[in-house]
Amino acid sequence: MNIPTKITIIRIALVALLFGTLVVLDFIPGLVIPTYGPVNLVYLLAMIVFIVASLTDFLDGYLARKWNQVTDLGKFLDPIADKLLVNASLLYLMLPHFGKENLTIPFFCVLLMISRDLVVDAFRFIAASKGLVLSANIFGKMKTVLQMIAIPVVFLNGWPFSYFDSSWSPYFRIATILVYLATFMSVLSGVIYIYSNRHVLKGETQ
Repeated sequence: MNIPTKITIIRIALVALLFGTLVVLDFIPGLVIPTYGPVNLVYLLAMIVFIVASLTDFLDGYLARKWNQVTDLGKFLDPIADKLLVNASLLYLMLPHFGKENLTIPFFCVLLMISRDLVVDAFRFIAASKGLVLSANIFGKMKTVLQMIAIPVVFLNGWPFSYFDSSWSPYFRIATILVYLATFMSVLSGVIYIYSNRHVLKGETQ
């Protein structure tokens, strides 16, 4: 197993550590979380872990290309690690934690983004059963970047963009707009991915 693949596995471990800790904290009765302005300490630490895990996504891909260590295992594990990180965050941030004052991600956005991933994963499984390994396209990478920007902002309850938000409508929060952009790109990238690889469904190999 090469170093880029090991980095991918570390990212998966960070996901387990992050959300295992968050879920445990949710069940501690009477727990008081320190806050700094609109941000609570737990979410601040979660945001830091999320960003570190996100950076490993770019690092393993960069090293794999630089050292010519791109493997089928790496191509298979990398999107799985990304989806675990992003989708676990989406599900967690869909509901209020440590008090209802925290910003949450709309249910329909979570539903669309996770449904897209399930469809693409099913499509990738069909391809794998035919001996094909399909890499993510540029639109999928753009989707991932948008998600990895939007999620930390939601973890921080919209800070620092909350200072520029509209005072009369929650739909004009910058954090909310980032989530909507990530949702749109998620659906668009899924459609493009399936269409550009439609030969898989036709039983072709080219």
